[in-house]
Amino acid sequence: MKPKVFFEFIEIQSLIASVFPFVLGIMYAYYNYHLIQVGNMILFFVAANVLQMAVNANDNYQDFIHSDDELEFKSKTNVVGVNNIPIGLARAITIGLASISAIIGIYLVVRVGLPLLWLGLFSFAVGYFYAAGPLPISNTPFGEIFSGFTMGFIIFLIAAFLNVYNVQALTFSFLWRVLLASGIAIFAISNIMLANNICDEQEDRRNNRRTAVYYFGKKIMLRVFALSYVAGYLCLLVAVWIGILPILSVLTLLSVPLVWHNVRIFFQNQVKRETFVLSVKNSVIITLFFAIAMGLGIWLNF
Repeated sequence: MKPKVFFEFIEIQSLIASVFPFVLGIMYAYYNYHLIQVGNMILFFVAANVLQMAVNANDNYQDFIHSDDELEFKSKTNVVGVNNIPIGLARAITIGLASISAIIGIYLVVRVGLPLLWLGLFSFAVGYFYAAGPLPISNTPFGEIFSGFTMGFIIFLIAAFLNVYNVQALTFSFLWRVLLASGIAIFAISNIMLANNICDEQEDRRNNRRTAVYYFGKKIMLRVFALSYVAGYLCLLVAVWIGILPILSVLTLLSVPLVWHNVRIFFQNQVKRETFVLSVKNSVIITLFFAIAMGLGIWLNF
């Protein structure tokens, strides 16, 4: 398999969505506990990104073998069919990547403790059942929720917990504070999947995927798309107000004009090859501004 085909199969460009929650989780731990475990962070960074590659590969593999659309989807859209990737090779790559991530994860569990095991098992379960099983998550109205929660919250949470596990247990108080602090990332990432489903409305109907767009319609879900960004910014403001994020984190609001510009364009035209990328750009813009603003707040202690 050529490198270009491999990178397309694992959707290398999507890894940026998991990098920012990872960085933000580290910043959260440092701001609130003044702790960073460098070794744990390196291992988790590798494990999280390799798992994301495995999930992307599994999504493409499962979509190919379960699709009934031979003419359009399998031969002209799905990366497995377009590049004639052997099914056995696609399966082997997926299992291999997942195994590497699992081995690193088990090592971290031995170092940190069982709470990390439950978080890891949840992540692996969502990653596999997102596109596999009798009723894949991506074929239900809950795809956006699971993708945003797992990538926006769980990655943020694990990155934070791996730095503070010696001084902070995985309590309810710790969990809800991290949930609130990561809220802006959760909504930004979930909107990537929502934009994808909005653009794929007709294709999903042909493949019998009953997403939220199928049940509620494109018009309503476009409103949800816009309001999700608002909800994310509100989470940020509340987190700053209660003191779990630096005050300068509010500078993330400078991203609003850029995000709103992209939302307006997406409202006018929802085409996969033309405007879906705007949701990815918005996620990067929001999390990048958040990381810079939070970094400034930590640096200036404000």
